[in-house]
Amino acid sequence: MKKTVIILLISACICTTLVCGQTNDQLTNEQKAWLSKANRHEKNGWIYLHIEGMPEERGFQHGYLLAEEIKESLRILSEAWYYRTAIDWKWLVQKAGKMFIPKIDIENLNEIEGIVEGMKAAGNMTNRDEIITYNGIAELWMYWWPSVKDTISPNSHDPKKQSCSSFIATGNMTTDGGIVLGHNTMMTYYFPLCNIILDILPEKGYNILMQSFAGCIHSMTDFFITSAGLVGSETTIGDFFLYDGKGVPEFDRMRRATQYASSIDEWCEIMKKGNNGGYANAWLIGDIKTNEIARLELGLNQVGFEKKNDGYFVGSNVAEDLKLLRFETKTQETNIKSSSIARRVRWKQLMKDNVGKINLELAKKFESDHFDTYLNLTKPGGRTLCSHDYLDSDINEPFDPSGTVDGKVVDSKMAKQMSFEAKWGSACEIQFNAQDFLNKHPQYDWMNGLIKDRPEQQWTLFKAGETK
Repeated sequence: MKKTVIILLISACICTTLVCGQTNDQLTNEQKAWLSKANRHEKNGWIYLHIEGMPEERGFQHGYLLAEEIKESLRILSEAWYYRTAIDWKWLVQKAGKMFIPKIDIENLNEIEGIVEGMKAAGNMTNRDEIITYNGIAELWMYWWPSVKDTISPNSHDPKKQSCSSFIATGNMTTDGGIVLGHNTMMTYYFPLCNIILDILPEKGYNILMQSFAGCIHSMTDFFITSAGLVGSETTIGDFFLYDGKGVPEFDRMRRATQYASSIDEWCEIMKKGNNGGYANAWLIGDIKTNEIARLELGLNQVGFEKKNDGYFVGSNVAEDLKLLRFETKTQETNIKSSSIARRVRWKQLMKDNVGKINLELAKKFESDHFDTYLNLTKPGGRTLCSHDYLDSDINEPFDPSGTVDGKVVDSKMAKQMSFEAKWGSACEIQFNAQDFLNKHPQYDWMNGLIKDRPEQQWTLFKAGETK
């Protein structure tokens, strides 16, 4: 009897290996050599992935070591897309491939193909067009799709545009005169998890350490540092309505700028060239070599740019450039009942009250702030810097399952060491339980199996080149 059980267990293990992918012996010597340079480990809700080398090999490392996470992300996106639009996921994949492939830089395309091959070696089938669609999902779903949907699926429901909170300060604003940058990501909870810390050491260009999604060659949440001395984040420009399908996708430009730019101006020039209006953002960029900070507001036809050595920039999804605000958005910038305006007011209060005091610990407090400037009291909800829409009945869609999913901070000293701190789950201490939420709000039962728990985690240090 015992012998039979042992045989069954061994057979199960062999079957699991065959389903999950190739064994180490089935990989080519070249693939084994590629994987020997990579490193994956997990800390406090985050998955850290180090990849390096030529585009194909770092893509293979990425696809192989995050195969299960990429597979799950594609499952979530395809199911959510179908529910929201009633159109097959394959339709979007075909459209995206035709639109994007001719415009993607060859190095980025080769890295994407490497991800596909790594996925296949791990036993998960996908194709180049699907990974391209995944990388471009923000602009496809929230910018391209609204421009065509009325003739295809008029009652489709667009996902809430990513609504992040961020600031960057330098000079007289900080305790040591250096740069301090803070950012938290706010998104709908049925989207794939953005809990990847991606450490990219390319054969050409600069080392990048950034937050990302499994399977993405860019950040998409857009928090990064590079060995060129650049730090950066962004917040989506709210109520933006333009898109040019003839331009270069944002994810391609973001990756090239971050990998190859050595200064703020170079980074911004790469982002502007071929701009298509997709994923229109206000970028907060700093250069630790000069302690300069800048804000690039990249619309479609309108571009706002400011740079300074003293002071701050904040982001809360409101365009600050007046022409961009008036010509390319529908934002009512005085309506403090809206999240973006309430958070904008709060940022300015915090900056005014903390001149010369800003450091990493204060940045963490800012990112977890729950003061509602509309209600004029501390109450976690959809209008606070650390957002919790799912707790709020007084918003456009009551109890919308979205909000803050993380917190990240970095200063000049950390950036020189290619490191930053990050907190997964929420920038504050509030936890989200998916099943409890669905029980209380059955109108969202279609999200069962898509939204995940967000347990409390702690602030964690990450550094480029770490091994555990």
